[in-house]
Amino acid sequence: MSQHRDSGGRHGDTRSTSQKGRSNTSAPSCVSMKSDRSKEDYINFSEGQSHPDPRPTTQKGRSNTSAPSCVSMKSDRSKEDYINFSEGQSHPDPRPTTQKGRSNTSAPSCVSMKSDRSKEDYINFSEGQSHPDPSVQQEEQTVHPSFSKVNRKELSTVFKELEHKVITFMTNELKRLKSFLTHDYPESPCNEEDYQRDTRDGALKIAVQILRNMNQEIIAQQLEKCGLFPKCQEALKHSLKEKFQRIFEGVPKLGSPTLLDKIYTELYITEGESVEVNTEHEVRQIEMASKRQITMRETPIKCTEIFRPLPGQDKLIRTVLTKGVAGIGKTVSVQKFILDWAKGKANQNILFIFPLPFRELNLIKEKKYTLIDVIHHFFSETEDFAFSNQDRYNIAFIFDGLDESRLPLDFQHNECIYNVSEPASVDVLLTNLIKGNLLPSALVWITSRPGAVNQIPPECVDQVTEVRGFNDPQKEEYFRKRITKKKLAKRIITHLKSSRTLYIMCHIPVFCWMAATVLEYILTKAESGEIPTSLSQMYTHFLIIQTKHMSQKYGNRDADALWNLKTILSLGKLAFQQLEKGNLIFYEEDLRECGIDITEASVHSGMCTQIFREEAGLFQGKVFCFVHLSIQEFLAALYVFLHFSKRESNVPEQHNTSLLYSLLSANKLLDIQQTAVDLALRNENGQLDLFLRFLLGLSLESNQKLLQDLLPQTGCSSLNTEETVKYIKKKIREDPNPERCINLFHCLNELNDHSLVEEVNGYLRKGKGARQDLSPSQLSALAFVQLMSDQELEEFNLGDYGGGGSPARSDVGLIRMLPVVEASRSVKLVNCNITKKSCAVLSSALCSNCSSLRQLDLTDNYLGDSGVELLSTGLEHPDCRLEKLELLGCKLTEKSCAALSSALSSNSSRLRQLDLGDNNLGDSGVELLSTGLKHPNCSLEKLGLIDCNITKKSCVPLSSALSSNSSSLRQLHLSDNYLGDSGVELLSTGLVHPNCRLEKLGLRCCGLTVRSCYTLASALRSNLSSLRELDLRGNNLQQSYVELLSALQKDPEYRLTELEY
Repeated sequence: MSQHRDSGGRHGDTRSTSQKGRSNTSAPSCVSMKSDRSKEDYINFSEGQSHPDPRPTTQKGRSNTSAPSCVSMKSDRSKEDYINFSEGQSHPDPRPTTQKGRSNTSAPSCVSMKSDRSKEDYINFSEGQSHPDPSVQQEEQTVHPSFSKVNRKELSTVFKELEHKVITFMTNELKRLKSFLTHDYPESPCNEEDYQRDTRDGALKIAVQILRNMNQEIIAQQLEKCGLFPKCQEALKHSLKEKFQRIFEGVPKLGSPTLLDKIYTELYITEGESVEVNTEHEVRQIEMASKRQITMRETPIKCTEIFRPLPGQDKLIRTVLTKGVAGIGKTVSVQKFILDWAKGKANQNILFIFPLPFRELNLIKEKKYTLIDVIHHFFSETEDFAFSNQDRYNIAFIFDGLDESRLPLDFQHNECIYNVSEPASVDVLLTNLIKGNLLPSALVWITSRPGAVNQIPPECVDQVTEVRGFNDPQKEEYFRKRITKKKLAKRIITHLKSSRTLYIMCHIPVFCWMAATVLEYILTKAESGEIPTSLSQMYTHFLIIQTKHMSQKYGNRDADALWNLKTILSLGKLAFQQLEKGNLIFYEEDLRECGIDITEASVHSGMCTQIFREEAGLFQGKVFCFVHLSIQEFLAALYVFLHFSKRESNVPEQHNTSLLYSLLSANKLLDIQQTAVDLALRNENGQLDLFLRFLLGLSLESNQKLLQDLLPQTGCSSLNTEETVKYIKKKIREDPNPERCINLFHCLNELNDHSLVEEVNGYLRKGKGARQDLSPSQLSALAFVQLMSDQELEEFNLGDYGGGGSPARSDVGLIRMLPVVEASRSVKLVNCNITKKSCAVLSSALCSNCSSLRQLDLTDNYLGDSGVELLSTGLEHPDCRLEKLELLGCKLTEKSCAALSSALSSNSSRLRQLDLGDNNLGDSGVELLSTGLKHPNCSLEKLGLIDCNITKKSCVPLSSALSSNSSSLRQLHLSDNYLGDSGVELLSTGLVHPNCRLEKLGLRCCGLTVRSCYTLASALRSNLSSLRELDLRGNNLQQSYVELLSALQKDPEYRLTELEY
């Protein structure tokens, strides 16, 4: 049966219905047709109103419709017209009309035809001007003579009209295709959604194939990306939502998960100061942070706004480095960020988010991959989506756990690559991605513990943020969410507040979970038991509860005791070895070295987190870590204690390091404890501080009884702790590092000895007049008491704790109290015999990122120029927040001015007030200082130069500083310097300058006469003068001339409000 053509100028098909099969081709077909009849009319996707098919209604086939032609057609017959939109000139179809089947071709077919007939006519709509078909030209040359010119002209008109209609048709179809691909369909039944998705994919493939037939590969790729993007993004969001919407507190894959949105408590995240490394023990950092005061600069940042510029910032944020101690909530913040994106709640400007934890990247570090390979294998949902460096897609990469990285991350020597399809090691890929060589428009978020942040060069980081964990209100909010019984939650909060050590630890969300687990069990399920008040008690209870829980869950209680001992010893050995190496995560080979059965360790202990990568990808591996660093330290201490309890005389071969050998080779528990104290004191960074607390706490009889219930084979070691207490007090007297000394007081707490603290508390209860001088040991105890207090340290005055010549008023006393100095907002060290020796430690205090210090008064101490030079090093540090510095009478000269000028010019300078009175600075010193005052980074508002041996020469640089366009000075005190009238004249030049903002000027006892009255009156009359307060006391001024100034004071037209003479 022949097919009829419409009046649009198509040629008839001469094939018979008996034609079987298609021509051979290797190209895939794009759309499946599953109909019993093939669609014979052209389908119009035109935008707006649909147009009827001009063919007669008697034609067989489908009815007219505006539905897209890319839908699946269930047909046994195929569409006969093959349309090719080629680039350039059109060419005739070389096949004869009588040709059977298709010609061989390597070009893919756009539409799959499940039919017994194939399409024979190849129509080419060329781009631009159309050209006559040569076969048609030949026919015209041989046309019958009777064919008139009129007929020829009419035929030409018809074909011109046809060309116009074809171009209009294609324009409308392209518009409709664009609308079709970007259309956001409403929710519909599942089968209809699948239908729409298949329809869209089919239309996309047809359009892409047409463009490729036209040799428009770049446009084809761009269209392909636009069409594939919604599908890939939808799949990725679904996958990430399923993965991150639930949270396993503490131990993943153990017990019932909790919905993150239900339990999530907003963490306190602020702008970090720098990528400098804080090497202090993280628990110590938490203790210091608990005393740190919130400043106006520390604007809280929501985790979902991590890439948003802070108020006042105008730069784009590409790379963010977030630091925070272990367990503080960095990973949960990342999880919340991803979940809100996947749910469509936040950051919808980001098209794709790729979370790539370092612990997983470690497993593929040995081989080479392209960045595309890494993305596609970790996120199979994006396999159809190609990325390139030319893309401007808003993609975010999240690299969680930099401290867990075992990659070199050699930013300096790694080769530079710019092509996402170029293979390289994971290390090279990461450094180039972070530097912006790969996907320069991509966002990068890196999280890390403080000790590892320096692996990323500062120039590669746009913004540093810090997770501070829970503040006090957030702690209570967490427990009220976690404990559903209100009375029980209130009781737990009250108990934690009564133990300052435990309450401080609650800044860490993981510790909150542990505390809630222990206290809820003891207060509701335990028949009896002492509520823990120390860290060692809390962690011992936690171990027991976790182990009992596993025993009840998995049964086999008869073997529990033996299994517990074996497993806990193995885990303890692992914890101890990895603690010495500084590793927080470890792998299967690490467990095997310690004789740990991987399955049992993950299922039974409840202390070791096993993280599986279950998806098929580049690797199949397991990564292990302890729930928190503090648990690792507790198990390491427990291992040493149990090793001694078992009285193993032979030290295993694995214990070949000095630390392990020195502890495990001791014959007496007292020797072990004293050796541990010495090792902890020698560790400047305090990495063994918490380990020491646990080791000493485990020796208490109460904790041993708890352990005996868990491990009856170990027995109970009787030990008189008095000798250990005496040894610790001896170490305190020997003037150790002040931070380590604070930890020794924590150790005394674990041993239930509070004698030194009680002495200090008794001292503080006395009035200042009745107090005796404190000894150095008592000063250390005073520091501990003040740090553990729940009161904010607003002001600390060292002189309050001893008279002249006392230990308090000395370099030794200051060093003992240094932790308090760091935690206080305002510190007075007036006339405390401080020398340049103390300037070095004060400088380190200024550099501490935990420092709260804003005001420092060092008046009447013999610091000298060398002392100020040391101090200025701290002033220039990015973490320094000092705003007010008083250095009156500190024996300074012009050399100090050079150092201070440099500090004022530094880009991190925040100094607002500087008082250098009663020092022999001279004119040369003021000239050096003025260089810093004129620097754009200088933000000094108040400068005191009283009695500094300066003359009128100094008025020239000071006037220049007042006139500089970056001048911020509001107060200038020049009293007790012989400036004279000529000096005031020079100074007034700056006073009337438009840039001058000076509001208060002190000129007491400066050798001035009536001339200065005229000069100052003239300056005050200037509309540009901002002077409000003027001190002219102690000068030779006549009353009548002073009235010139007082008249200005009374006149509301002028700004002068206060005049002293």
